[in-house]
Amino acid sequence: MFPSIRKGMIRALVVVLSLSLSAIEAANAYPDQPIKIIVTFPPGGSADIVIRALQPLLADTLRQPIVIENRAGAGGNIGIGAVAQAAPDGYTLGIAAAGVLTVNPHLNRAAMSFDPVKDLAPVTMLAEIPFVLVASQQSGIASVADIIVKAKAQTAGLSIGHGGNGTAMHLTSALFNQKAGVGIQLVAYRGTAPATTDVLAGHVPLAVLDIPASKQLIGDGKLKALGVSAAKRVVFLPDVPTLAEQGLSGFESVGWFGIVAPAGTPPEVITTLNAAFVKALSDPAAIEKIRTLGAEPMPTSPDAFAKFIQSESEKWGKLIAEAGIKAE
Repeated sequence: MFPSIRKGMIRALVVVLSLSLSAIEAANAYPDQPIKIIVTFPPGGSADIVIRALQPLLADTLRQPIVIENRAGAGGNIGIGAVAQAAPDGYTLGIAAAGVLTVNPHLNRAAMSFDPVKDLAPVTMLAEIPFVLVASQQSGIASVADIIVKAKAQTAGLSIGHGGNGTAMHLTSALFNQKAGVGIQLVAYRGTAPATTDVLAGHVPLAVLDIPASKQLIGDGKLKALGVSAAKRVVFLPDVPTLAEQGLSGFESVGWFGIVAPAGTPPEVITTLNAAFVKALSDPAAIEKIRTLGAEPMPTSPDAFAKFIQSESEKWGKLIAEAGIKAE
């Protein structure tokens, strides 16, 4: 081999080794500066409250300040788009919900500046929030069986209110129609609050609500809880059967959110972050705070979270196609 070629190869090898060592040293030093977490919801929402409950625990474990930035809008596309475009160094993370990762790509992929699979690295789930199907007291509906009988008899005025087109509550309502073999009209509201107001007033006989918005109203007897959407009964409404228990085989639908990083973030950094979040989600005070929201802590491995995202995307993509759900 010519000496000049040999020298060139040696220099190239030295450069490669130097870069590799620099990457390893950077990963081992992580974190050495504040970590920003972008929340894709306004302040005061469930995801915002959960991450703020975890904030001091994460800061203690990672020994760096945790900076929370609320960047809502476009169903989570704006905030998670910023995460996807950030440097893959572990210093910019995001809280992504079911909608932005598993629903938006099937409803309006063209409006997204990123690919949830290619441009993001799952870190861990944080929490899940089951939904509850409720009836107004004025409706006279007492059970899921009542709904199905009325729907098949094409009773006038039968409808289900939900928190907005493409939301998890919308898809839960559509899944109810599919599993029950009925075609009840679905009424979209701009958020959970107006849907709750209208079902309380009897303007819509039924609604799919999240448990934080409805558990007090159910406890006070102002709304009738007919079934929860989770695979098993929830601790917040232990006497309310699941929809699956009432003949809707395989019915499972929950709201959820988790932590993602930019794709290309070093595996060692993902492992460090995952361990910190799992530890925080195991703290008794944090668990109690999360459960007061009607949510359940759900720490996972990065791999388990990735597989869950894939399965949810397949499930909701199929339903969206079959039900003909369109973006507004």
